[in-house]
Amino acid sequence: MRGDFPLFPDSASTIASQVDHLYFYLLAVSAFFSVLIAVLVVVFAIKFRRRSEADLPPTIHGSLLLEITWSAIPLGIALSFFVWGAKIYFRMNRPPDDALQVYVVAKQWMWKLQHADGTREINELHVPLGRAIELKMTSEDVIHSFFVPAFRIKKDVVPGRYSTAWFQATKAGRYHLFCSQYCGTNHAKMVGWVDVMEPIDYQNWLAGGGGSGSLAAAGAALFQQHACNSCHRPDSQARGPNLEGLFGRTITLSNGRTIVADESYIRESILNPTAKLVEGFQPIMPTYQGLINEEGVLELIAYIRSLQHPNSSSGTRMLPPTNRMPAPNRPGQETGGAPGSRPADEERKP
Repeated sequence: MRGDFPLFPDSASTIASQVDHLYFYLLAVSAFFSVLIAVLVVVFAIKFRRRSEADLPPTIHGSLLLEITWSAIPLGIALSFFVWGAKIYFRMNRPPDDALQVYVVAKQWMWKLQHADGTREINELHVPLGRAIELKMTSEDVIHSFFVPAFRIKKDVVPGRYSTAWFQATKAGRYHLFCSQYCGTNHAKMVGWVDVMEPIDYQNWLAGGGGSGSLAAAGAALFQQHACNSCHRPDSQARGPNLEGLFGRTITLSNGRTIVADESYIRESILNPTAKLVEGFQPIMPTYQGLINEEGVLELIAYIRSLQHPNSSSGTRMLPPTNRMPAPNRPGQETGGAPGSRPADEERKP
């Protein structure tokens, strides 16, 4: 019903109705007190007006009960805002463990999206109905903001770091995607669509997408292309940390601090390897800043994330070590993806 009224877009996600309920609660409380204060101002202005020059108001000594009342009631209302809002905030920022991951790279003025199986899209995102979708987002240039009104999600996409958002669509359909952060002259044209499909239709679309391989497979090729496996190896000749089972583990740095090896840490280690040195290793790794683009970094992260210890149930192993020294590609060589892949900006939209 609200979908026909432009101020209220469709409510098409599990979180949308909760956001709407909080919004209407805030609106109702604000309207109630606005009307109450306006009415009391008029009533008191009339009732306690000065009727003559000799009419002086009585001395007021105050009332403890009144002071407590008009302090406790606003405090209780403000706390209700905080508790309700915090509950929704925590839910919006904790994706389910079984969420389907989609990687998003924002660039003036487009959205580049890549699924775990390697299928790429530009300014469109196809997702299955009823499945939680986790978005890992970063920007290649300036600050953008991923905003889907129908899902009530909005997340700033900042260069140099990863932002996470998630949603679970409840209605099949086609929904607007906007950049809600001014990002340049063509900001208004940075729009797209989220297509929510029935699970069977989504699988058919995915099968016909022509993905050239998973993100992890592309990352493995990029890992070998840059000879990363000549240092990051699981034997005594390793000159860099062993990456098997690294993702999500707490590691100790050379300064004694500990840090969790998440997406942000791995990204920083690729582009600025001396920023956080692992205990027991020397700062010999070259930087790949400008040699591997954001999509290539995401592929490497997906590959490292897929690596498990040799005795784990998944059985995913490191690439075999080589005798080559690690050396970044010279400017002009193909970077940022698997060998032979097309630049992301030229990928077709499935």
